[in-house]
Amino acid sequence: MFAVLIIKTNVMKISTKQMLAILLGISWVIFVGVCIEAGGFICNAFFTLVLNPVGARHFWQEVNLTGLYQYDHVHFLIETSLMSMAALLRAWLFYLIIKILHNKKLDMAQPFNPEVERFILSISYISLFIGLVSWMGANYTAWLIKLGVAMPDLQHLRLAGADVWLFMGVTLFVIGQIFKRGTEIQAENDLTI
Repeated sequence: MFAVLIIKTNVMKISTKQMLAILLGISWVIFVGVCIEAGGFICNAFFTLVLNPVGARHFWQEVNLTGLYQYDHVHFLIETSLMSMAALLRAWLFYLIIKILHNKKLDMAQPFNPEVERFILSISYISLFIGLVSWMGANYTAWLIKLGVAMPDLQHLRLAGADVWLFMGVTLFVIGQIFKRGTEIQAENDLTI
């Protein structure tokens, strides 16, 4: 109980500038992790299709895609492409977050500016695309399972959570439209003054 009180009082002393620096560090860690994951998907798919089919057994983080590879190489390529596209989109999302935090484009004095508006709308579109690719991958996996192909869980394929990504994309799109209107009002106010 005492430790919780100490943590709460210490958290309250963190300034916005410090919090943005912490978030930049966390974003870098996530970005590097997602880039490694995307590269792992792409390299392992290439390795399995071109060099050694045994690679399907231990595809990425011990995901076993042997059943899919043995069923059909084209389906294996499509499934791994969907996994790679979702990972690349997640990396792009965190790249944009790092870019805006690193370039210090967040002006707290005037939060409604074209740069922030463009950022929010961009991440909303990327989130929608991640959701769409994850949804397509989940449906494709379900279809393959109906055909009798042994497939790992969607969590292991990194294709789960399409509904969350779609919800986040729509939410960010609404926020982006609010920022767009705020930017328009701020520009009108700057012209009248």
